[in-house]
Amino acid sequence: MSDLRYPLHTTTLANGLRVVVNPDHAVPSAAMNIWYNVGSRHEQPGLTGFAHLFEHLMFQGSANVASGEQISLLQANGASVNATTWFDRTNYFAALPIGGLELALWLEADRLASLLTALTQDNLDNQREVVKEEKRQRYDNVPYGDLMDTLVGLVFPADHPYGHTTIGSMDDLNAASLQDAHTFFRTHYMPNNAVLSLVGDLTAEEGFALAEKYFGHIPAGDLPPVVLPDPLPRLTGLPAAELRADVPADAVHLAWRLPALDEPSFDAIDLALMVLGDGQPSRLHRSLVRDSGLASSAGAGSLGMIAGTSLGFISARAIEGHGIDEVTDRALAELDRLLTDGPEQAELDRVKAQYERSWLQGLARLDTRADQISGNTVLRGDPGFINRHLAEVMAIDADTVASAARQWLAPEHRATVTYRKEDA
Repeated sequence: MSDLRYPLHTTTLANGLRVVVNPDHAVPSAAMNIWYNVGSRHEQPGLTGFAHLFEHLMFQGSANVASGEQISLLQANGASVNATTWFDRTNYFAALPIGGLELALWLEADRLASLLTALTQDNLDNQREVVKEEKRQRYDNVPYGDLMDTLVGLVFPADHPYGHTTIGSMDDLNAASLQDAHTFFRTHYMPNNAVLSLVGDLTAEEGFALAEKYFGHIPAGDLPPVVLPDPLPRLTGLPAAELRADVPADAVHLAWRLPALDEPSFDAIDLALMVLGDGQPSRLHRSLVRDSGLASSAGAGSLGMIAGTSLGFISARAIEGHGIDEVTDRALAELDRLLTDGPEQAELDRVKAQYERSWLQGLARLDTRADQISGNTVLRGDPGFINRHLAEVMAIDADTVASAARQWLAPEHRATVTYRKEDA
């Protein structure tokens, strides 16, 4: 398969802001996406949860924009707008008719340039409570809500950049001062720590001019030191946690340390996990759900991360009347079969077709394409990754998948989180 051919034009402003423009004149729309190179892995001990907190604070106003006005102004101009935080980044994005692009850029630049003028104790206290309520709703008071925190605690050392989740510690957030918040913003929110991607009905020259017009006056800052930990060795000793909780079914989650997202072997392992657990034709679904009736669901996948070590997982939920140990044994038997025999060519062709469909569907959307461009520029230093990546994945053969799986997914190098229903 040949590379894709999305036209990509790049420049760097004098203040260090990297700008990527992808002209696409199919419809009179545009997507604006900005990635800041700050996620939960950049947080300091005692200050966890700040990257996610700032995802909220960035919508609380700036020198020329009132609290909450950012979203309302954009939505009034037909935009969809949001932001997310993850281990490796925080991103802010909007997709809207081309006529609203300048407004979106002005709003984005205004909060980068002047957020601290509006970052008061009241705003900090308000959004701290919002984050705490989000934790209660998404983590504390839902079945399996503590899974990610538990898995991360088993797979990564406590002092590792990935050793805590993005929601962070509520004790840390409660103790955070206004000065802590100002310091975090000054440390990470600067044009030379960001990538701006513009995709849609504009030329490269127009995109560069708009970036200069709205962001060019914002001064660069002193970048924080780059600290990339060495890749972690494979897990040993079978670390495990067993949780008794008010959950709908007993469940098991197996996890492995994988190579970093930008390592060549990551894609091969990702394909191996897709063969195991992506969709109803996968081995785990057929064996545990369809054929044996042991589980109500079963799957596998990966969380690709850039700082040395990623995470792979297998998950299954038991059907009432079947023990979770029986489910775990069956899942491990399917894993062992894959490690012993490798994937069948038909299986590999199927997951490659799924990968291809998902990749192309994502890039067909202006907003998803802009996010991919920003992300690959921040994490890999290469916006052109979107054009060649699919061909690289399609070229991976069955032997490479089998070899990578044997190296990284050996059962003796797993961690295990087991949920058991509380006794009635």
